Amino acid sequence: MGRDLVIESARRTFSVAGREIVALQDVSLALREGSFTALIGPSGCGKSTLLRLVAGLDQPDSGRLRVGDETPLAMQRRGALGIAFQDAALLPWRSVQTNIRLPFDVIGRWSRDDAARVDRLIDLVGLKGFEQALPAQLSGGMRQRVAIARALATEPEVLLLDEPFGALDQLLRRTMNLELQRIWMERPTTTVMVTHGIDEAVFLADQVVVMHARPGRIARVVDVPFARPRLPALFGSPAFHEIENTIAACLYEDQAPHHAS
Repeated sequence: MGRDLVIESARRTFSVAGREIVALQDVSLALREGSFTALIGPSGCGKSTLLRLVAGLDQPDSGRLRVGDETPLAMQRRGALGIAFQDAALLPWRSVQTNIRLPFDVIGRWSRDDAARVDRLIDLVGLKGFEQALPAQLSGGMRQRVAIARALATEPEVLLLDEPFGALDQLLRRTMNLELQRIWMERPTTTVMVTHGIDEAVFLADQVVVMHARPGRIARVVDVPFARPRLPALFGSPAFHEIENTIAACLYEDQAPHHAS
């Protein structure tokens, strides 16, 4: 099994106004090392909760999560998990270079090799020449590039992306999809991305995990067969639309009115 990411019967509940809400119920998933997985589903289906469990930021009530034989929390402590959110969450007083350096400061590590790694990442995400720029001087797309570079800084074994392009307009989002594919192909890392965009999920992922709400659970796993690199023309192909329609039908199943018997 190597360093596959395995989720076994994960359950997570929250208490809201004295009522138990089941955010995740019996979620099991096995993700191959070096694969790209997209999580998609309606708001409240537990996508971000599941991502937080994988990130070691929260713990399941029952069940377990492992990468190989290691827990997410242990991986987080040694900098083996990278995460980027919809809000780039850059420190406004830090430059592009020092924002990307932040994970090294957090784990208390900095060397000549790490400095060279930051320089290579700046080049990789297309920000050469902007090393000393502050976040306020960057466009939304550039800030997200910094956030992705920061998530990759410690060469994580698992990369977690929570709606990384959700705040961008459609044209820029499409551009960033191409950029993320390019970055990922340079160093394929086990990646889990939460998205609301069916086209984005199909374009980027090896498999799309469709989730349903109330309670949060996995409804279907859809394999994506397209070889990489995937070119923009793929968005218009019949095979692409067929997979989109399969995922959409599964999502709409969950949103159909539920009648009491």
